[in-house]
Amino acid sequence: MKRIVVTGGAGFIGSHLCERLVKEGNEVVCVDNFFTGNKKNIRKLLDYDNFELIRHDVTKELYIETDQIYNLACPASPPHYQYNPIKTAKTSVMGAINMLGLAKRVHARILQSSTSEVYGDPKVHPQPESYRGHVNPIGIRSCYDEGKRMAETLFFDYHRQHNLDIKVIRIFNTYGPNMNPNDGRVVSNFIVQALKGEDLTVYGDGSQTRSFCFVEDLVEGMYRMMNSREGFTGPVNLGNPVEFTMLELAQKVIELTESRSRIVYRELPSDDPTQRKPVIDLAKQELGWEPRIMLEEGLKRTIRYFEQVI
Repeated sequence: MKRIVVTGGAGFIGSHLCERLVKEGNEVVCVDNFFTGNKKNIRKLLDYDNFELIRHDVTKELYIETDQIYNLACPASPPHYQYNPIKTAKTSVMGAINMLGLAKRVHARILQSSTSEVYGDPKVHPQPESYRGHVNPIGIRSCYDEGKRMAETLFFDYHRQHNLDIKVIRIFNTYGPNMNPNDGRVVSNFIVQALKGEDLTVYGDGSQTRSFCFVEDLVEGMYRMMNSREGFTGPVNLGNPVEFTMLELAQKVIELTESRSRIVYRELPSDDPTQRKPVIDLAKQELGWEPRIMLEEGLKRTIRYFEQVI
């Protein structure tokens, strides 16, 4: 049994992680300022004696006793992190500093949820952890991309300077229940549009690719990374190495929802990556992890969720 802090715990991924940890009997403290998190995601956990909710912004120091910290706090979809880019950068950088400081004070192990966005618009495909990325430092996505890159820097500096017990994962496109219908991510956009009978909006010619990981698989990878062998820091890619074009995804969503929606094309947003696919050899080797839920099954579960909430 451990006392575990999850920052961003009321968010899409954080809520699934909290549920997993609570049901295993751990004492879980969910920390969220509800900038993008939603109390609905964790409402059923409030009945558990071993679950606690604290409304707190990680850009401020947090004083609490804990054995492990999962640092997930940060807006993660383009409309949300571009809404207040300065706040996004502060959350990544100051949030990392404050959570690392907490881990140092109480001698806790800490995991950073980084992102495939650290690779930017990659010139290497697929992307191994050794690839250093191709990122625009002054673009509209930079608040998120560079904020996460700086957070990784801070984690490794704390590890080298203070011997802090760190774990770093890089999350590739993840989807599933508890996604915000208005978060602007491609899976939620397509499903909501299809269920409402609206046109599905594909940007560019639809040939850009992503690799989609179901949230249940991701949480399993996060859990294994947090509890991996001492001294193994990562970073580790967590994502599904099966690649799909945006057009293929749109067609699959229309098929599964039995929608009469059409596909329409819009101009590609600035700095939108053309390819994104993880190399997961390290996760297989160190964590014994790889995704098990394929896209069609995951989409069916996600569609059922959205049918209830929109």
